Amino acid sequence: MEYMTESTDRTPGHILCCECGVPISPNPANICVACLRSKVDISQGIPKQVSVSFCKQCQRYFQPPATWIQCALESRELLALCLKKIKAPLSKVRLVDAGFVWTEPHSKRLKVKLTIQKEVMNGAILQQVFVVDYVVQPQMCGDCHRVEAKDFWKAVVQVRQKTLHKKTFYYLEQLILKYGMHQNTLRIKEIHDGLDFYYSSKQHAQKMVEFLQCTVPCRQKASQRLISQDIHSNTYNYKSTFSVEIVPICKDNVVCLSPKLAQSLGNMNQICVCIRVTSAIHLIDPNTLQVADIDGSTFWSHPFNSLCHPKQLEEFIVMECSVVRDLKRSAGAGMISKKHTLGEVWVQKTSEMNTDKQYFCRTHLGHLLNPGDLVLGFDLANCNLNDEYVNKMNSDRVPDVVLIKKNYDRTKRQRRRNWKLKELARDRENMDTDDERQYQDFLEDLEEDEAIRKNVNIYRDATIPVESDTDEEGAPRISLAEMLEDLHISQDATGEEGESMMTQ
Repeated sequence: MEYMTESTDRTPGHILCCECGVPISPNPANICVACLRSKVDISQGIPKQVSVSFCKQCQRYFQPPATWIQCALESRELLALCLKKIKAPLSKVRLVDAGFVWTEPHSKRLKVKLTIQKEVMNGAILQQVFVVDYVVQPQMCGDCHRVEAKDFWKAVVQVRQKTLHKKTFYYLEQLILKYGMHQNTLRIKEIHDGLDFYYSSKQHAQKMVEFLQCTVPCRQKASQRLISQDIHSNTYNYKSTFSVEIVPICKDNVVCLSPKLAQSLGNMNQICVCIRVTSAIHLIDPNTLQVADIDGSTFWSHPFNSLCHPKQLEEFIVMECSVVRDLKRSAGAGMISKKHTLGEVWVQKTSEMNTDKQYFCRTHLGHLLNPGDLVLGFDLANCNLNDEYVNKMNSDRVPDVVLIKKNYDRTKRQRRRNWKLKELARDRENMDTDDERQYQDFLEDLEEDEAIRKNVNIYRDATIPVESDTDEEGAPRISLAEMLEDLHISQDATGEEGESMMTQ
């Protein structure tokens, strides 16, 4: 007797495709995949070539309706932007996967590979892979249009300083260059009392104002003017103006403090010398070496002015000099400078060498002066001081002479200077000889004051040979270690905007 054995392995049955007769697994459409794809194209309606707008000036892509965004090649942000261009047709299918197909960066083409699914005949789900080409078309954005126009601006920052010397502006210019605060400006215009910075947006101007408030003692006022309005959409177009006033005090100014302010600073003398202006006014008392820092708010609460014009600096020759070792300090006195030495000197004007008239004074330059040295100072005894606080002081409290700095041979210092600074590209008025003299004063201040120098980018001048840090006269010089190499970076790496605003 033969027994029939039933196999335990069960294989799914096959049917024939109703179109081509190929055996296939059963599916709701009873048709093979090849025939189904030939009859149905689920990518129909999805564009295979799309254009994308790209601004070459700022390296941004246009995202409708009115946004420009920064995207790197083959990034998630750029992929999202490309998919949004075909968002409406994609809503009719199910997006499974999307990714970039590599193209040459300079080909102006982007290829995106899409995998989509869609339900077709009788509930059958068909999956399809295809590539969408994106053509990158150049288009200048609105911000770059305003930059190229150079006359269109929405905000201006007017920086002013009511003083006869521009040392603070030269220092501020170097800070702007160091931190790149000039890169968003449309135009920089130089006028007699300061600088005007023009911007295409109010936010950039506000950022500049905040930078100024952090770097120099100042105060600011803001105003705006209505240019146009749309009553239907309730939108307004304003031009904003920010007025920034820097304190009218510069380095090497002699000032007279109010009695109340002098008392609050540790009972220091009212006659002081400004040794530098950074984010605060740094003062030193030449009689006691007491130092004090005055910020912008304190200055505007207790304002004071410079007693003498910079052109009133006179040259003196040191006849005798002695260092004061033991100085009695009053109760409540403030901090004493460790970088200066108190000295008592007898000086005589170089213009009065044929007379025997000499002046006695105390100075904070005791560590620099020796008999026979030349020094610059103000002659307060023979000067007409028109100041409300000086007029109320006892005459014996006002010194005859206030010495400012040691005098070196300027011609020799310029010839041996092996470094340089960069400058902002700006619309200048006529630059006279006094501006050049003030700029040379600022360069000498950089050589003499390390505290100011550390905030400035100094570049080595390859045309001048490298020598020792000091010359025969002992004039201070900037060491090679503090200088930067002047790198000439190509425009493609830095961008046209930042490169065009800087000159040497």
